[in-house]
Amino acid sequence: MTEFDIVPPEAIASGRATDAYFERTTETLAHAGRNPHVVAEVTADQFPTGEFEVFGGVKDAAALLSGLDVDVSALPEGTAFDGGPVMRIEGNYRAFGVYETALLGFLSHASGIATNAMRARRAAPETTIVSFGARHVHPSIAAVVERNALVGGLDGFSSAAAGDVLDREASGTMPHALVICFGRGEQEAAWRAFDEAVAPDVPRVTLCDTYSDEVDEVLRAVEAVPDLDSVRLDTTGSRRGDFRHIAQEVRWELDARGHEDIGIFVSGGLGPAELRELRDVADGFGVGGYVSNADPVDFALDIVAVDGEPAAKRGKLSGAKQVYRTADGGHHVALADSDAPTDGDPLLEPVVEDGTVVADFDIDAASEWALTDAARVGLGAAE
Repeated sequence: MTEFDIVPPEAIASGRATDAYFERTTETLAHAGRNPHVVAEVTADQFPTGEFEVFGGVKDAAALLSGLDVDVSALPEGTAFDGGPVMRIEGNYRAFGVYETALLGFLSHASGIATNAMRARRAAPETTIVSFGARHVHPSIAAVVERNALVGGLDGFSSAAAGDVLDREASGTMPHALVICFGRGEQEAAWRAFDEAVAPDVPRVTLCDTYSDEVDEVLRAVEAVPDLDSVRLDTTGSRRGDFRHIAQEVRWELDARGHEDIGIFVSGGLGPAELRELRDVADGFGVGGYVSNADPVDFALDIVAVDGEPAAKRGKLSGAKQVYRTADGGHHVALADSDAPTDGDPLLEPVVEDGTVVADFDIDAASEWALTDAARVGLGAAE
């Protein structure tokens, strides 16, 4: 037993983080003296469907397969896909078969998060969006959530521990708990204490909806904190009424007093629909469960060739494949040894060669690529 219910990294790296039948498959093949050279592909849908998602989890997948006697090609991190393989593995089956469970877990969960982050990003393309979702997931995967929120185009995240893993500074200023600890009517004392306590480079953002009307608390915060950067509205859903109207009223009253430079940050139960509704009256958003609780992409790994011959289970497409992006945003699937479509760029690129990781995994580059590719294919287009 361990203190927390966490499968440790060494179990993942050793192949123990697997479904039992893969261990028994390896045992059976060894007993039979069989270890064929195979090509295996990871896919969600075999043919393009028009429903694009964002590919994530490649960095962890590459780390999992490094040191094994395999070659791996994959879509670049952040690529939009709607069919065909996202990863191809070549090697003797027993070299990697036991890793299938962990591999699919890495890719499925991360891709779902990156996809919803991109849908949020595209819903409010000109507005700052920060991931507030760490509280909705097991803390051991907070860095997975935050990395893929960034890959999906978000501007920052809230988890301090994820910041340590990703070498990024976490965002966030105060919860309602801080204000409540000072007591009703003492909001100014809480805001001033925060202003005095935190480092100068921390933005001065006050939470302004704990005890009284949002406009009332906002105007009091302006007087209490001389260098206020923004106010945050996180009003409980049962008290919101017309949230857009509340934000408009706050903006009006700030502007009427010459505080056009003070921003309005909105959080609490937001998804793409809410971001589209509020993007012209808010300067920033905190998006939580919509990103962190995204449904995993339903990937599967299938053998498509054995000892150089096409092979697949019933209902799957045999033979090693390549996928292409065309200038019009098309996502095309073809056999790897066939001609590429006109103006098609191949997307499966080397990630691991002879067990050595050969790809770079830069979050900013992946995010930039993801934004470009999502725009090209129309994923989550802002209305």
